[in-house]
Amino acid sequence: MSTQHKPLDVICIGRIAVDLYGQQIGARLEDMSTFAKYLGGSSGNVAYGSAIQGLKSAMLARVGDEHNGRFLREELQRAGVDTQYLITDTTRLTGLVMLGIKDENSFPLIFYRDNCADMGLVPEDINEKYIASARAVAVTGTHLSHPKTRAAVLKALDIAQRHGLRTALDIDYRPVLWGLTSLGDGETRFIASPQVTQQLQDVLHYFDLIVGTEEEFHIAGGSTDTLLALKNVRKASSATLVCKRGSLGCVVFDGEIADDWEQTKIHRGVRVDVLNVLGAGDAFMSGLLRGWLNDESWEQACRYANACGALVVSRHGCAPAMPTKAELDDYLSRDDSVRRPDRDARLNHLHRVTTRKQRWSELYVFAFDHRKQLLEMTQEAGVDVGRIPALKLLLLQGAEAAAAEARLDHRCGILADTTYGQAALNAITGKGWWIGRPVELPGSRPLRLEHGNVGSQLIDWPQEHVVKCLVFYHPNDSAAMRQQQDDLILDVWRSCNKSGHELLLEVILPSDNPDQQESGYYTILSHFYRLGIQPDWWKLPPLSPDSWQAISTLIEQHDPDCRGILLLGLDAPEETLKAGFAAAAQASWVKGFAVGRTIFAHAARQWLQGELDDNALVAQVKHNYLTLIQYWREARGTVS
Repeated sequence: MSTQHKPLDVICIGRIAVDLYGQQIGARLEDMSTFAKYLGGSSGNVAYGSAIQGLKSAMLARVGDEHNGRFLREELQRAGVDTQYLITDTTRLTGLVMLGIKDENSFPLIFYRDNCADMGLVPEDINEKYIASARAVAVTGTHLSHPKTRAAVLKALDIAQRHGLRTALDIDYRPVLWGLTSLGDGETRFIASPQVTQQLQDVLHYFDLIVGTEEEFHIAGGSTDTLLALKNVRKASSATLVCKRGSLGCVVFDGEIADDWEQTKIHRGVRVDVLNVLGAGDAFMSGLLRGWLNDESWEQACRYANACGALVVSRHGCAPAMPTKAELDDYLSRDDSVRRPDRDARLNHLHRVTTRKQRWSELYVFAFDHRKQLLEMTQEAGVDVGRIPALKLLLLQGAEAAAAEARLDHRCGILADTTYGQAALNAITGKGWWIGRPVELPGSRPLRLEHGNVGSQLIDWPQEHVVKCLVFYHPNDSAAMRQQQDDLILDVWRSCNKSGHELLLEVILPSDNPDQQESGYYTILSHFYRLGIQPDWWKLPPLSPDSWQAISTLIEQHDPDCRGILLLGLDAPEETLKAGFAAAAQASWVKGFAVGRTIFAHAARQWLQGELDDNALVAQVKHNYLTLIQYWREARGTVS
């Protein structure tokens, strides 16, 4: 099989674990109170990082048969990593790392890897046909530290050599993982050890590419004189050696090792303010593999690698901080002017939109986040407000029944609130639905938030929940009104950027303003874009085809990575919504609808008044939801 036309570009073999990153920057690890959970482990990071750089990467390792193992598998799969040989180990737990950021030079970390799953790798896990299906194998040094994992790695390398694969080693030296420090000392990067040096040198001949920091070449070469260490490595291997020299950049040695650094060519790094060096080496390797496996020059490969590392050191986390291909290319087009990548709006927006975990080609959303209207219904019926949560669970039941019958798969969604719909939110979370939650105080104008500061709210929200914010806005509002609303919407937008939640911004012209020209929506969206607000979703009322065309052009100009527009209903009759669907049929940015009262209002009122039982309510809601699904499909010409 030609190495240029294989299913996989690179198979990564080595460490994969869950990183628990302390969120209080500047605190001791002892004092951390909250942690962010990320994909971690050097090989896991490289598999992820190379995949989002456009390579067809795979992860060959073991993870536990538990929640953390499933998390790692799903994270890799979402990035496009092949996981068919990410083996589920039923007797070991997934490895874990706890780490923090004290300052730019101090990164306390603890490895929890006693008999962990990835160290359970054995030669029997290495399938020759699978290894041969790739163009390259990339391994990390940790798996050379234990007899069984070492044997598995050597088997993979033997197969790679016989089938003409490229082979790469990231030395990835962690003294604690070789048993050279106390178990709690994961931060120490170098301890001299003749035994480790010998074990590394015994296998260096297998590799075409060897990558490491100066300290890592010290251990591989058995000397703290970097050039001497590199010469010792050269005696054991003819591989291309890439020595990382921190902020200076890196040096590539294809042949003999120079006698002094003045005789070497430094591939300059990008200068940024350092937040966190952890994971920078894995990002570097991901960028280097992109260039190396695409047969680009070492100049270009190192440019990718240095820039990937620079972006990661400016951010929190390892894998989630790594740039995508689109993001990296944008950065490299203007890297001289981006001193602080973490504060560059364009770059951060690209990172946000190109690392989304789910794709939504279209959406059929049942909205029952209504609080004010349902409260009014309970008052009309003379029943306790405590019945609303039970009602919302029944509405969800009807939604799920309709979605199953219509075979919506990953195109169904709900809008539900925290005030009365928490049980419904809990029930649907994790099932692959699109889920939106409101933050606005119902009916507020100027905009106010229902449960206080949005940042404090989002701490408790699942990451998959979309922040929905409804604002009644008019271009002719007073300057004071516009400023007040703009400031709060900006705060919501920035909070979503910080927390990683998506934002749906719903805009409605207020009914108390006589000027209801639909051109107002174009003006309002233009205004928000000028403020720098780029919501993932817009929610707008049905408009004319001409208005849709104008708004579509606006979105393409300001945010071509926008998720799209959902149509709102405003309790309109079914026939009115049907006409609105038809008018939006040719607008590609309209991805579907988010309609509520048209589906549930009449049935909910009857149920609250005792005129419908639970089953009848569910049946009526299901029927109404299916009717709107059919209308949308007819408008789009997608009726099955």
